[in-house]
Amino acid sequence: MDRNSLIQAIKSKSTYLCVGLDTDINRIPHHLRNAKDPVFEFNKQIIDATIDHCVAYKPNIAFYEALGSSGWESLAKTIAYIPKDIFTIADAKRGDIGNTSKLYAKAFFETMDFDSITVAPYMGEDSVVPFLEFEDKWVILLAHTSNPGSADFQLLEDQHGIPLFEKVLTTSQKWPQSDRLMYVVGATRADKIKRIRQLAPNSFFLVPGVGAQGGDLQAVSAAGLTNDCGLLVNSSRNIIYASAKEDFAREAKNQASLVHEQMKKLLDQYCHV
Repeated sequence: MDRNSLIQAIKSKSTYLCVGLDTDINRIPHHLRNAKDPVFEFNKQIIDATIDHCVAYKPNIAFYEALGSSGWESLAKTIAYIPKDIFTIADAKRGDIGNTSKLYAKAFFETMDFDSITVAPYMGEDSVVPFLEFEDKWVILLAHTSNPGSADFQLLEDQHGIPLFEKVLTTSQKWPQSDRLMYVVGATRADKIKRIRQLAPNSFFLVPGVGAQGGDLQAVSAAGLTNDCGLLVNSSRNIIYASAKEDFAREAKNQASLVHEQMKKLLDQYCHV
């Protein structure tokens, strides 16, 4: 999906919600567990319930990898089920060099046909560029995450007082095809989003952590929205696990709808998509 198509999707739906499909087999409602493929059946019903309220879905690959071959099958069926006008994110956090990166890119962009993948920048340009060689595919680079250990490296300063996460932002924008880079910025770091927006004024940010992790949508949006929106805000547990009973899909829809309504107001307030 190219940039214009993503912006048009946001504009037509008045939402920048990304629903995280962090599908834990142990949290799937009991009435689904006898299904032929419980993970896919859960995802299918979540997608059907939330599709009017979001522009993206983000499966966290670890939840599928942990199940072995059946998990990969569930993931493939899930991606095939999502309509092509919905942006898809492989939350895989890959990062390697040379042919390894090329094969990771081929796996997620060609074999599974994701629109984007999260990538760790620690190994530098030659670990990221192979992903950017795929036309209309996006790399979502880890920039400033919200986990407690992020301070171990991301906030380390060089001799000029510039933290590492800022070097990631400024350096990566000089790489080939960097117009298809997005950045992961944790929602609980809303105080940093304003600074990150200054460093990457035209980039889209993927912002996880709204909802169960404590991120504030109003604060994130005030700091990060642009005239083209520029944000994909992810919510996982608050939506997909809104209920553990047979009404789980209806409750997921209700939660997604509440976020959607808030996002409509924030788009009107802060940007002109």
